[in-house]
Amino acid sequence: MTEHRTAQILRETKETFIKVSIDLDGTGQAQVSTGIGFFDHMLDAFARHGGFDLNVEAKGDLHIDFHHTVEDVGIVLGQAVAKALDGFKGIRRFGHAYIPMDETLSRCAIDLSNRPYLIWKVEFSRPKIGDFDTELFKEFHQAFAMNAGACVHLECVYGDNNHHIAESGFKALARALRVAVELDPKTQGQAASTKGVL
Repeated sequence: MTEHRTAQILRETKETFIKVSIDLDGTGQAQVSTGIGFFDHMLDAFARHGGFDLNVEAKGDLHIDFHHTVEDVGIVLGQAVAKALDGFKGIRRFGHAYIPMDETLSRCAIDLSNRPYLIWKVEFSRPKIGDFDTELFKEFHQAFAMNAGACVHLECVYGDNNHHIAESGFKALARALRVAVELDPKTQGQAASTKGVL
């Protein structure tokens, strides 16, 4: 049986305390507590659809706003994924997914290349979903991509309901990442690159 690829990262600043552990070879179990209900829901969906076991404990300056907490969780989650991948050796590297959710369709393509980049083509018609600022979704994905070493292209192809736009985006990222982190026997444990390393 293959050993599970796991990592745990702790980040503590004057603004936030974030602890994340991830098992890329898990079964989609999540224990998430950020103090932000809608964000917890998104991270739970990310774990479930990625097939990752995920634990997130976050305490932040929510009395100011949600920005620091959401961005820092993205940073730490990205770092945990990168650490668990241990140099991107032996993985498929690329992944993509289309996720329909009622009237909404989102798609994500990802390259675990150690060349981080985010293309963000997602628009919301309202500034908030409940008490969650919709602009923070881009902040999360930007922080995740930069710290995971991932090139992420995420687009809402069409959609009207802001909840569906946000959630289908998280699920698309999760499903694309699920494919990209799969071990590929054809790589024989090497990085999937003509360079030999990523």
